[in-house]
Amino acid sequence: MSGSYTESPLFRGMTEEEIELCLKEAKADIVGFRKGEMIFNQGDKPRYITMLLEGSVSVGNDSVNGKRSILGMFSNPGELFGEVFLFLNHDEYANYACASAPSKVLEIPKDYLTKFGDEPSPMQNKMLSNLLTIFAERTYYLNNRLQVLSCSTLKQKIARFILQNMNDRDRVTLKMSREEFADFLNAARPSLSRELMKMQEDGYIKVVRKDLIVKNLEGLKSL
Repeated sequence: MSGSYTESPLFRGMTEEEIELCLKEAKADIVGFRKGEMIFNQGDKPRYITMLLEGSVSVGNDSVNGKRSILGMFSNPGELFGEVFLFLNHDEYANYACASAPSKVLEIPKDYLTKFGDEPSPMQNKMLSNLLTIFAERTYYLNNRLQVLSCSTLKQKIARFILQNMNDRDRVTLKMSREEFADFLNAARPSLSRELMKMQEDGYIKVVRKDLIVKNLEGLKSL
């Protein structure tokens, strides 16, 4: 078995040989998904640690009135998604995961990290330690998202998102479609498009396809 998992945070500090042995012992498998295909649904029983190898995945949930909210987008090989539900006293996923593009996902049966013999092996211990770090990073991400959603206006949400995610060239390259970005901000797509154009007209940003280029950094900070 080979793939993009060797650089994953889950296997930090492990050799390629150790990783291959773990995946063999765990009876892990690589599964392909078409664009728009569900990897797991709300209400499904968690059975695997799921790791993105290729493509992109959106994670979200549907409210009782049918409104869809995007909680996270995953496009980096080696990223985990939905893993927290394996360690909660829940029998089902509260979210869904959908392939946003043709994707390959590594599925590691959860028993490998939740059920042991007398004690975990050294490699299992490494993976469990890495999972703690991943959970901490996920908490940091969710805290940042809460800061975005707590803004009172859509303009402030966009500004906060840009300030959190821009690179050293004052640019954010969106890893999601405009519709997914609107869901992420809990806004309607037409409202998002209008606000982006208004912010461009006001000189805060320049919109170039999926790139949001900062033109007035201090202005964004003051919104």
